[in-house]
Amino acid sequence: MTSSSKIAVRELPLFPLSEVVLFPTRPLPLHIFEFRYRIMMNTILESDRRFGVLMVDPAKGTVANVGCCAEIVHYQRLPDDRMKMLTLGQQRFRVLEYVREKPYYVGLVEWIEDHPPTKDLRPLATEVEQLLQDVVRLSAKLTEQNIELPEDLPDLPLELSYWVASNLYGVASEQQALLEMQDTVARLEREAEILTSTRNHLAARTVLKDTFNQKL
Repeated sequence: MTSSSKIAVRELPLFPLSEVVLFPTRPLPLHIFEFRYRIMMNTILESDRRFGVLMVDPAKGTVANVGCCAEIVHYQRLPDDRMKMLTLGQQRFRVLEYVREKPYYVGLVEWIEDHPPTKDLRPLATEVEQLLQDVVRLSAKLTEQNIELPEDLPDLPLELSYWVASNLYGVASEQQALLEMQDTVARLEREAEILTSTRNHLAARTVLKDTFNQKL
């Protein structure tokens, strides 16, 4: 960690969410209805529109120590002061200590970033993108639906690693581990493992489906 990042410490309002992991550059829509969080959002809207999102593990009853800062980019007030809002992930942070718990959590946090890469990340990113293509193609065939990757899939390896991690569903603990990594290579390699396993599973199901259809 560089000396400058050690100095990058600030207080940040914190929003714990059950099994939700936000990543930099990724959108997060929210429906704010709890009174304490309505207070928090109204306060944030009067300042820099930024707060921290932390994943809550309901099985363990724990709150993650590493999260992602969210910035409110659009909001709509609803009856009885509820709010719908669209937020966008910014930089990641680590909670150093909680400075307040009521009416909502505020933490002293430090920003964290990936370490500078020591090798060219493009070949690994290309491998991950190809695995994504395979998973999408097999999913489309299996479900007989038109499924495609978005045209704005990130080109940069770091942003691609965030995109893949944010689109893993039902595995919040795995997403949290990817969020906490500070090595882009390690994150992409882990995502390649996950996508390879998914591709192989889908391929096996596709073969079974084709075999079954041929017997009909």
